[in-house]
Amino acid sequence: MDISELNERISSESYFIEEMLGEMHKVVVGQSEMLERLLIGLFANGHILLEGVPGLAKTLAIKTLAGVMQADFQRIQFTPDLLPADLTGTQIYNQKEGNFTIRKGPIFANFILADEINRAPAKVQSALLEAMQERQVTIGKTSFPLEEPFLVLATQNPIEQEGTYPLPEAQVDRFMLKVKITYPTQEEELMILRQSLHQDEIPINKIVTKEQVLRGRQLLKEVYLDEKIERYILDLVFATRVPGKFRLDKLRDLIGFGASPRATINLALAARGMALLRRRGFVTPDDVRSVAQDVLRHRISVSYEAEAEEITSEQIIKEILNKIEVP
Repeated sequence: MDISELNERISSESYFIEEMLGEMHKVVVGQSEMLERLLIGLFANGHILLEGVPGLAKTLAIKTLAGVMQADFQRIQFTPDLLPADLTGTQIYNQKEGNFTIRKGPIFANFILADEINRAPAKVQSALLEAMQERQVTIGKTSFPLEEPFLVLATQNPIEQEGTYPLPEAQVDRFMLKVKITYPTQEEELMILRQSLHQDEIPINKIVTKEQVLRGRQLLKEVYLDEKIERYILDLVFATRVPGKFRLDKLRDLIGFGASPRATINLALAARGMALLRRRGFVTPDDVRSVAQDVLRHRISVSYEAEAEEITSEQIIKEILNKIEVP
């Protein structure tokens, strides 16, 4: 394989990604990391769990991404009284014709914002997660495939836990990335203030087609992943399971259980996605390190001892990244 030729081809064919980011930044001030993770999820065909306080442009970001493609967008507010049929759809009896007709639910869209996913009971969460995994929805005896691209962005509010149904670890593992959103800087918030007070709604230009996005997914698969990078990814994941093997003995009592094989796959995919966003045909260790927190933070369970010492999974991942030798 000629890496320089591959790099040149991917660089020339992925020009539209920069245009997508530029168009989204016209509407969403700051939050560059969140927008990049959205595109990584889109091109790597993975779903994203966002955690942040209200008002940090989570809804605006995915709505803008859908507008850039002129794709279908649905926002679903998860509440304790929501039923699976409210999400997937149901059969309606037609009394006049004496038969049942299918009424599809809001999940039949390209982009789904599952707002405050931890407010709905387990049955509703399972219905969404099944659609995410299987890429199809069954209503009655009929299965309907979901149109590609299909991206779920689920949000959680970290400051309010009363009346919520936390996602079990096995279900959280189905999300490719868990992104924590922080407040904007003072300068960014000044821009937000001026934009909201002095401007009308900014029009979003459709600059890419669904076919280009699917082509972007194909390009991501072609990004070169060297064996040394593969070994590095494996070392990072295995360090969460057997820290003693990597001279991380102090982490042994802090980790309840380590990252699953999904973490290995998603870390490689996300690193490829980061390389694609940089318009590069090969993955570097920096690509892996830049997405490691987002891929691993929800896949590591901290022990009671770690909770007592107020040690988070992010601190554990940081320690692993600092200790594991970079190729």
